[in-house]
Amino acid sequence: MKKINFLNSNKNYLGLKQPNFNNSKVIIVPFGLEKTVTYGKGTKNGPDMILDASHQLELYDDEFKKETYMDFNPLTLKINKIPLKLTDSLNYLSNTVEKILSVNKFPLILGGEHTITSACIKPFVAKNKELLIIHFDAHTDLRNTYEKNINSHACVMRRCLDHKNVKIISLGIRSTSAKEIDFINKNKSRIKIFWAKNYGSWDINELIKLIKNKKIYITFDVDVFDPSIMASTGTPEPGGLEWNFILKLLRKIIKNSQLLGVDINELAPIKNLNSCNFLVSKLVYKILSYKFSK
Repeated sequence: MKKINFLNSNKNYLGLKQPNFNNSKVIIVPFGLEKTVTYGKGTKNGPDMILDASHQLELYDDEFKKETYMDFNPLTLKINKIPLKLTDSLNYLSNTVEKILSVNKFPLILGGEHTITSACIKPFVAKNKELLIIHFDAHTDLRNTYEKNINSHACVMRRCLDHKNVKIISLGIRSTSAKEIDFINKNKSRIKIFWAKNYGSWDINELIKLIKNKKIYITFDVDVFDPSIMASTGTPEPGGLEWNFILKLLRKIIKNSQLLGVDINELAPIKNLNSCNFLVSKLVYKILSYKFSK
């Protein structure tokens, strides 16, 4: 990994002078994959806009009363070109995550479409007896195929469940299909849904019991947010979650489990709507702060 190029302060996350490799705990992977989107497009531009917005973040975090970036000193990987073929792209991403783990760094991947998750988790599935995926999303993404493509973004959580040692907790769901409901009902031991329609009365203690001390991976589709604050996504759904509630969830989840990796996906930037880019950029900062800061 030392031989791989990292982005400099003009383009990297937070715009910081590139930290020493040995002092860094996190490697951020900008991976603008966009090959199966079916409605709003533009996810290929998501990572660049997240990195660009991060240069405007205030580094002082009022929860921790300090500039938390110094606890994890992120490096940002330089991705020269994503392969044209979808399967090649996914294999390339899996190998990249594997390399990051081999040098004991924490991977945070910026999509791109949600399909990236099936690639991101492969090294974790191989290394752990059980893996619990915490899935923030408006959609269940449990179709077996969509538009004749088993690797569609609409199938990504089904592809994750192809691995027998994977279970899923989905948070913020408010859109699915009849076939997906049938699949959920047949796999209740592996799938737990927290529906957005009644999120004000969620039993957070139940959630904590489900994830307590478990090895988890977080996949975060930004359409889990209500479209009033997150319009820049391909398939926005009304009735989503709000910023402070999501931070509360992330704080409790990360505190009570062993977080192994994260991907954040489905930002489709809209010209001159910078608030959405900034929101996702700050979300990255908060997740890393919850993971590494005291």
